[in-house]
Amino acid sequence: MTILPGPVLDAHGRQLDQVRLTGLSATGFHGVLDHERAEGQTFVADVTVHVDTRRAAASDDLAHTLNYAELAAEVVEVLGGPAVRLVETLAEQIASAALDHTLVAAVDVAVHKPSAPVGVPFGDVVVAIRRDRVKLPSARFDPAAAPASSVATIGASAAPAAPAAPAESAAPAAVRPAAAVAPVPPPPAEIPALAPSDDDPATGLLDPVHVPEPDFMDRAPAGPVEAVLALGSNMGDPREILTRAIEDLAGAPGLEVLKVAPLARTAAVGGVEQPDFLNTVLLVRTTLAPRALLRVAHAVEQEHHRTRDVRWGPRTLDVDLITYEGVVGVTDDLELPHPRAHERAFVLAPWAEIEPDAVLPGLGGGPVAALAATAPDREGVRWLRLDWTSGDGGSRP
Repeated sequence: MTILPGPVLDAHGRQLDQVRLTGLSATGFHGVLDHERAEGQTFVADVTVHVDTRRAAASDDLAHTLNYAELAAEVVEVLGGPAVRLVETLAEQIASAALDHTLVAAVDVAVHKPSAPVGVPFGDVVVAIRRDRVKLPSARFDPAAAPASSVATIGASAAPAAPAAPAESAAPAAVRPAAAVAPVPPPPAEIPALAPSDDDPATGLLDPVHVPEPDFMDRAPAGPVEAVLALGSNMGDPREILTRAIEDLAGAPGLEVLKVAPLARTAAVGGVEQPDFLNTVLLVRTTLAPRALLRVAHAVEQEHHRTRDVRWGPRTLDVDLITYEGVVGVTDDLELPHPRAHERAFVLAPWAEIEPDAVLPGLGGGPVAALAATAPDREGVRWLRLDWTSGDGGSRP
């Protein structure tokens, strides 16, 4: 196993504990060369998560520790999931999956490609990374578009200013001009550690809990800005669910639906056997902060009984925040633009129908219509109806 040097320390300078998963493997179709993407090969991952195991040990309760069976399944899903070109991208995706578990403070990932087309005798090719709550994982993050702290800002400063005029056609730059934002309130004070209790004798082992400081994703714009949402469904009555979901979004405070894309039937991606999806894209105008808009999207998903049991699995409703006024940035719970938007024809093709000159910002971005024409899943997109929400309009071939 490849081990990255140096311990990971908690806020008090004490070394954290480790849980290691070694030799996780799956057949993947990742690589730059055509034969790699056609024939596939074995990829192997070693993952070490840095956690505090004291509470779990004292209570002997799985709820207080990492469920490493779940993490192992997530890693294998990434290795055997949608094809990417670089091993570095796989490593970032695995790190992101690990840090989705709130108990994980940091993660070391080593991805092995023992059958890599190196051209000379060799034993292995390994990409090893360490990611934590400061150095966040993101295979799609553009460092040129954000300060060194790995957190981008909306506007040049936190002081309110006149909002920028909406761009009719975005320039091919990494970040479009965005509206200035209101100041962020100071972070809440530290919450003291809980005292030991009879119900949970391990509680007294906990260190003080720090409430995360609000970041740029919580800043509401000074004026309305535009965002793009992608919707999909393949359970129940997908067309009815999408229609109701659009009505729910249009009725949310601070949110206005400007355009609804044609309805497309698309083959599922990710390798999970399931029915085709119905997909559409919305252009919206909002006064909500990015994270607040994401919460609205998740609330609408829950209203339609969305579950997240299987990654890339079937769902009653999926509402993804794709872009927000050209912002490029990443936090623990939100990445803008959506990290896989640039390679998803079921997002790009409908989006290009309602914004032919749209440009996806950030690394891997570009003109949306051109990205749609070259996306790996483009052959799986079949048009159904144009003006489908009103019941009028004709079918597309």
